[in-house]
Amino acid sequence: MDSVSLTTLVDEHLAAAKTAHSGRSAHTVHGGHDKHLRQTLVALAAGHGLAEHESPGEATLQVLRGRVRLSAGDDAAEGVTGDLLVVPDARHALDALEDSAVLLTVRTG
Repeated sequence: MDSVSLTTLVDEHLAAAKTAHSGRSAHTVHGGHDKHLRQTLVALAAGHGLAEHESPGEATLQVLRGRVRLSAGDDAAEGVTGDLLVVPDARHALDALEDSAVLLTVRTG
């Protein structure tokens, strides 16, 4: 049985995001091309984010640390540590309102 410390990964990837030109760092925690579920830790330095992009299919974001805004068109939702946001089935963007880390869970198959 595998075990991963999300707290440690958040610390490591937030540190990397703060020094990266893009202001972000990511790590696939579980899954891949041969799995039906993929979980990716995404760390974003405050003021950075993921520009508007297509929906990956059925997906959720669990806010592990910080505060983020998930927006799709005129709709937006803010999430803070402990919140679970459902990713809309539409073009959307994610912005870090403060140093933040989320766990993106996507159904791939």
